[in-house]
Amino acid sequence: MSVSPEPGVSCSIPHRITQCDIARAAGVHNTTVSLALRNSPTIPEATRKRIQTLAKEMGYHRDPALQALVAYRKGRVAADRRDTIAYITNWESRWGWQSLPADAHYYAGAMRKAAQFGYQLEHFWLGEPGMTARRLSSVLFHRGITGVLLASHRPGVDELGEFDWSRVSAVKIGCFPSRPSLHRVMGDQLGAIRTAMHKVRALGYERIGLVLPKIWDEAVDLAISTAFVLERNRLLPQHRVSIFYCGAPDADGRASEHDSARLQNWVRSQRPEVLLSSHTLLGERLGELGLVVPRDFGFVDVFAGHSDPCIAGVRQRDERVGEVAAEMLVGLMQQNVFGPAEVPTTTTVEGLWCDGASLPRYAQANACGMSDTNLAAGERPSRMRLHAAVTPAKARAEKEEACALSV
Repeated sequence: MSVSPEPGVSCSIPHRITQCDIARAAGVHNTTVSLALRNSPTIPEATRKRIQTLAKEMGYHRDPALQALVAYRKGRVAADRRDTIAYITNWESRWGWQSLPADAHYYAGAMRKAAQFGYQLEHFWLGEPGMTARRLSSVLFHRGITGVLLASHRPGVDELGEFDWSRVSAVKIGCFPSRPSLHRVMGDQLGAIRTAMHKVRALGYERIGLVLPKIWDEAVDLAISTAFVLERNRLLPQHRVSIFYCGAPDADGRASEHDSARLQNWVRSQRPEVLLSSHTLLGERLGELGLVVPRDFGFVDVFAGHSDPCIAGVRQRDERVGEVAAEMLVGLMQQNVFGPAEVPTTTTVEGLWCDGASLPRYAQANACGMSDTNLAAGERPSRMRLHAAVTPAKARAEKEEACALSV
């Protein structure tokens, strides 16, 4: 239905404030206005702020249709060269951070997304001999690199105090370094643990254990252990299982042989009904101890990189973390937003729960185990069996039959 104006009343479309209008009001060229509104450092700061304030007072808004057209045209233009985004790490060795469960995926995701925007990702290691924050800042400046992703920095090591942040747009992946204050993107480790605990309890389990390399927990500012303790405190005291901290895993992410004896003693003393951990970390060690999942206890992989019908767990979208960080950085670069964030934000990428044969319902799983006798009041029967007669070969056979977690 159309509506006609009343006789004598005109209908006119409100005038849209343009950059030319702002240029006339400010007494500058419209190119100066365009650069100022994009926060370009080529325009003096005082002039930028004066023009930005005037634009706000005049009611100027960017034309979303025009922005979409520009973005479309940029995406179709094949560039002869690609600008660079710096990916700065500060681990103990140049590539040592790739042994962490998520960090290599962060890098891959950021590289892929940067390429989609027409950038190449270049890795810089602060531990390079002779490298300092000041020197790295100078290198980036003289190479014309204005975008920085900070990732894989050791906890408690803040060596960027002399870096000139006024020259770059920057986003942080993860928790460290703690300074400067930047927008950051990270996996939802707290949410992953809480989701796993809720799913496990819904299936009837109570005694839930966590096996975790301390270095992994420190890399996420203790988010994993904090979430576990918060959820564990909801359980009755007699069902609370202590955390087993193991040493740093090897280059393939597997727990050290030196942790086997301690792990065996911990399992015997704590009698967990379910383990929260990493399949890559523990699979081989459990097999060597003659432990079979789900015969002896359920298992949840809270660091899963992909879905596996045999293993229940939380599939982490770690590459998406890198992609989101790159998207955020490119947005800051296109707006010429440099330096630390006035109001830092944190974006978390949620994991995805996946059911698996390693976590049957408690009643069903308990029927496969051995009930204990002479239990104290309030105790639940344990399904754990530690028989030396259970050889790795037998464990492998049981795994194939039950789609179990063992080696």
